[in-house]
Amino acid sequence: MFTSGIAGLPGVKHLEGYDFAPLIEKALSLPELPDAPGETTLVTGFSDTNVLPLADKIIAAVKAGKIRHFFLVGGCDAPGQDREYYREFVRTTPPDTMILTLACGKFRFNDLDLGTIDGLPRLIDLGQCNDALSAIRIAGALAETFGCTVNDLPLTLVLSWMEQKAVAILMSLFALGIKGIYLGPTVPAWLTPNVIAVLQKEFDLRLTGEPRSDLAKMLGFRGDPLWP
Repeated sequence: MFTSGIAGLPGVKHLEGYDFAPLIEKALSLPELPDAPGETTLVTGFSDTNVLPLADKIIAAVKAGKIRHFFLVGGCDAPGQDREYYREFVRTTPPDTMILTLACGKFRFNDLDLGTIDGLPRLIDLGQCNDALSAIRIAGALAETFGCTVNDLPLTLVLSWMEQKAVAILMSLFALGIKGIYLGPTVPAWLTPNVIAVLQKEFDLRLTGEPRSDLAKMLGFRGDPLWP
């Protein structure tokens, strides 16, 4: 084991002057890890350059009633069972909806097989949080095609934010005028009751509750939602 700049660890060799050559040599001397592929194949890399060429097909599916709603489910993951909200939410979405996802929160559910709609995967992984720009470009292109604003699209953002970079992305969404964002399962510490009240007034910010009830609100159901 090698460390750098950490004192007081007996029997541990320290690297001097950030020379990582001994660490690299040690790594190269070790045997290769056994090839043990997992049972699930994950498909990712759907940036706007991959999705927008399919815009005509997506729009046709919307106009034909085959795609009713889009969800962008993304953000940060964290320890704890409360973040299973996002897996249950995605698992419960009706088969005529599509889910876009990005950032670390997707690892709660990106192993789910949600099937396809006219050959289009229902779960489209756009990448990491830095790829939020791709999601914005896709939403903007769809809004332009339908002749409406992003807020008028059949699109709901369901986000989990907790660290600095993700908060900056959330602020960017507010700066773009995006409204009706669902945020949870717990709010960041900086979101005091007064700040939440302002964001709810100005941007219709909503806090997540129970997955099925939230879905019913997003999809405009009255009463119990009628899906598996």
